[in-house]
Amino acid sequence: MRVLVAPDKFAGTLTAVQAAEAIATGWRRRVPDAELDLAPMSDGGPGFVDVLHAGLGGDLLGVTVRGPLGDPVPASVLRVGEAAYVETAQACGRHLLGDGDVEAASTYGAGELLLAAVDAGATHIVVGLGGSGTNDGGTGLLAALGATGDAALDAGPAALSGLTTLDLGRARDRVAGVRITAASDVDNPLTGLFGATRTYGPQKGLAEDRLVAVDAALEHLAGLADRRLSLEKGAGAAGGLGYALLLLGADRVPGIGLVADAVGLPGRAARADVVVTGEGAFDFSSRSGKVPYGVAEIAAAALRPCVALAGQVLVGSREMRALGVESAYSLVELVGEERAWGDPAGALADLAERVARTWGR
Repeated sequence: MRVLVAPDKFAGTLTAVQAAEAIATGWRRRVPDAELDLAPMSDGGPGFVDVLHAGLGGDLLGVTVRGPLGDPVPASVLRVGEAAYVETAQACGRHLLGDGDVEAASTYGAGELLLAAVDAGATHIVVGLGGSGTNDGGTGLLAALGATGDAALDAGPAALSGLTTLDLGRARDRVAGVRITAASDVDNPLTGLFGATRTYGPQKGLAEDRLVAVDAALEHLAGLADRRLSLEKGAGAAGGLGYALLLLGADRVPGIGLVADAVGLPGRAARADVVVTGEGAFDFSSRSGKVPYGVAEIAAAALRPCVALAGQVLVGSREMRALGVESAYSLVELVGEERAWGDPAGALADLAERVARTWGR
């Protein structure tokens, strides 16, 4: 029995690497002789660098960068040959914002990560976007690279409405000759009804009565920089970090597809008898570029069944099959919410052991 284990993180409890190991532990209890291939996955958000390091190897370069509110935070750049991989959530993730004000939060540290990759000699930088606690249109990142204006670019969206001039020349020069790829699981534009602010701002703590003003600040930014690029898919990723990268000439790709190709997931799925994926909450939004849907598509192309293990399963059987998943199993239903949060690795192993009764034969 050959099993490909390709989960995402279980947000707030397990990294993707930890989740894959827990699933493997439980599966082996039921089927000791199973051949398990662990391929932890990411869509570009938190865990992006760890997942790629587990799959590709390479060297991790430790750096210290500015967090979203100015405090120093540890981060890392993964070098694999001439390529470098950076995870913007390490510099400006939602978990770093805490109870801080998103209107004052900056992506400056994400720009410092790009600089570290450039200084390390990378000729291709892949930037994982997702899980951000910022909504500054990527102006902090641009400031770290040398962009200037007549208002602060590294003080969050609150300062942008007073901006009347913007010079990106030094920022573009700093990455000249370097190919940049933005890996994102969302395709929202920068502004508007489906833009970064209105879609994701409330999740980051942006008050309802501030949505219009903050969106207008990003619209003002787009008018100074490049309005056409603000409408491109992915410009609204990570609070507008996608837009900043597009201004620097980046190409944008779905995060799950990039990671899957990097670790050779299609070929590994073809060699498996069953594919197991998972995430914290499996719901219909999983179709929006998230890991389980991407893994299920790859499994379907290889004519292999795909099952999902999740903290919670919030879809019925019809929706589940529309997502390409044969069956989905809930951690909370098996062990209860208290143990699912208190002992997530052990609980996930128990769930995997139970699922192996059906799918491990």
